[in-house]
Amino acid sequence: MEQQNYRVGIYCRISREDDDNVGESGSITIQRDIIQRYCEENGLAIGCIYQDDGYSGLNFERPDFQRMIDDIGKGKINCVITKDLSRLGRDYIMTGYYTEVFFPENKVRYIAIGDGYDTADKNSSSVDFAPFKFIMNDMYVKDLSKKQRASRNAKYLKGQFLAAYAVFVK
Repeated sequence: MEQQNYRVGIYCRISREDDDNVGESGSITIQRDIIQRYCEENGLAIGCIYQDDGYSGLNFERPDFQRMIDDIGKGKINCVITKDLSRLGRDYIMTGYYTEVFFPENKVRYIAIGDGYDTADKNSSSVDFAPFKFIMNDMYVKDLSKKQRASRNAKYLKGQFLAAYAVFVK
């Protein structure tokens, strides 16, 4: 990508809210702090912050993700930064669509800090390796789901309690 002034859209996502359910999750705060520090260190101007707290990376109908996509279409931002590739999404086909098709068609630079991914660096092996990371991120969610189902099934077969709270009986 040619050298230009970037208007950064910070995107943060976590699939579960913190246990205390008060305010934003700690992970969102940490992600945002990491990206803001990166922007300061690299002279990038932050245009907007997008946060989807409690949304799965398999679903791309997340409210702030969709707002970010709209803002790209309106020209409000031309650079998206996430903490790592999995924060953008975990569905490898849709994540690949956004990184390989949508962002380039809209002249959007994409940076995933933790994975060393930056579309402005055409010589980066991280950009070449990204499709494999997308598949691994997708497989992680599916594997976790299978393990959770197996655990619940094992408890069920042992007659153990499966609900979040015990039923109160008078």
